[in-house]
Amino acid sequence: MIVAIAAAEVAFWVVLGAGLLSRYVLRRPGLSRVLLLCVPLVDVLLLAFVVIDIAAGAPPSQGHALAAIYLGVTVMFGHSMVAWADVRFRHRFAGGPAPVKPAKGSRDAVRALWVEWFRVVGAVAIAAVLVLGMIAVRGVGVPDGLDAASKDPYWGSLTLMAVVTAIWFLAGPAFAGRGRADALTPR
Repeated sequence: MIVAIAAAEVAFWVVLGAGLLSRYVLRRPGLSRVLLLCVPLVDVLLLAFVVIDIAAGAPPSQGHALAAIYLGVTVMFGHSMVAWADVRFRHRFAGGPAPVKPAKGSRDAVRALWVEWFRVVGAVAIAAVLVLGMIAVRGVGVPDGLDAASKDPYWGSLTLMAVVTAIWFLAGPAFAGRGRADALTPR
């Protein structure tokens, strides 16, 4: 399962890179559109692989839960990763403007922290639904306590996702304040 996740991550960047290269270097917008539309296909293939593996009776594993987390992250962050790469490719290969980022401590920077954290919450929600679906297929109930939950690959992953989300909140927007009004700065 870990190999499938690694292959999906490599395929994501290869397909994205090929789409952007065909757009900006080869000047083939039609091919670029087709390739960029294939980026979500990588996620669909990984999801199909996980479903087939579980349906075939594979024992619960951290790999299954990690695949759910990967899918949640790519659904919530995939578009922003594509936009991030597109701006840099356009700047490097097509004379586009330099990428900009909000000045540290500005209102725009604080807003970006909140947007990123809400994406994390969305990714965790998607992953949790997928993991809970795996738990339902497996037919096992709720563990008696945190110790029992931590030993189960699915319930342990749900616990870990909650902890990571809380830490992300505390490290990101929780203490960022309101920010000051500043202009964007080049990256």
